[in-house]
Amino acid sequence: MKIEVYSPTIRRKEMDAVLTAMVEEKIGPGDRSRLLIQTAKEQLRFDYALALRSPAVALHLALKALDVKQGQAVIISALSPRYYFQVIQDLQLTPLFCDVSYDFPCMSRETIENAAANKPAGLEICAVVLHHTLGFSPDAAAIAELGFPVIEDISQSYGSRIKPEKKQEENGDEDNSSKQKEEEQAKASGVFCILGLEERDMLTSGGGALLFAMNRRDGLQLRNFSAIPNEYCLPDINAALAVVQFKELHRNLEKRREIARVYAQASLRTRHKRFIPINEDEYNYYSFSLVLETGLKDVIAYAKKKEIVIESAFENSLAGAGLSGKCPVSNSLALRTVLFPIYPRLRSQEAERVSRLIMTLP
Repeated sequence: MKIEVYSPTIRRKEMDAVLTAMVEEKIGPGDRSRLLIQTAKEQLRFDYALALRSPAVALHLALKALDVKQGQAVIISALSPRYYFQVIQDLQLTPLFCDVSYDFPCMSRETIENAAANKPAGLEICAVVLHHTLGFSPDAAAIAELGFPVIEDISQSYGSRIKPEKKQEENGDEDNSSKQKEEEQAKASGVFCILGLEERDMLTSGGGALLFAMNRRDGLQLRNFSAIPNEYCLPDINAALAVVQFKELHRNLEKRREIARVYAQASLRTRHKRFIPINEDEYNYYSFSLVLETGLKDVIAYAKKKEIVIESAFENSLAGAGLSGKCPVSNSLALRTVLFPIYPRLRSQEAERVSRLIMTLP
């Protein structure tokens, strides 16, 4: 049986929540969207949030809340999602592409400084959109010290920095809850933060996003959009699914980590390289990727013969679409990085099949 590279984690709890919303015939924006915001607030401890229909709407409103001016530049990673480019263009802003390093797929303070230093003369930078690529968390605090407003996108990294539950039990449930919230808050230090809820984000509502501000001052800017039409807001039928996803986070994180341990051992027997998390126990394992020493097409074809689907990690990124300009490292990674199946519904037998594939890659 073929193993797909991705599968959303939709169990009976999620289905029951959606069916209940349908039976009550309240599927548009309403009570469940408000419940979703409250549920997320308990974990992220933000001041104010909007539940929106897509990450693209969230990024659009976040940039507008910064009062950007036509022609100003927005710094984005060349490995960011393609929709960033469209939103920036729609606001008549200028994308300023930033490269990454071979060891870490996110922008750093150093790479952003390089991008700013090499920008066209007279181009004013109004914001940095910091994508947490493949679940890795960049040093947002150090980047914020550069003085540019930072919008963080934690759609893929939500759950990183949360330690496994078995390591938290030593200090008691109450202490664990406090530590978890501190870790979540530490990860979201931008002026505004986007938590996408699309099909391939860490949490999914089938589509949508939360846009939130951590402190009251920035929250006041988002409150200016509190009366936006319902057509921009997340429907209750989607919010019902997302509420359960938040509550099932620890269970899903532990399953991802179990699978990743098997893959990590297998990767030691191949010449292809991994992006290594600073602390593997606290990485959410949104993905398991390898940077190949051989051609991407050959490896994908080899996996297909084994009835395992793997795919380019950055196919839907700016670099993958050929839009990133002069970012040689990102362009190289886009041609050589593949993703392997890793999701909570993956059975142990299937994980073993994938690990054998990793060990025998050409």
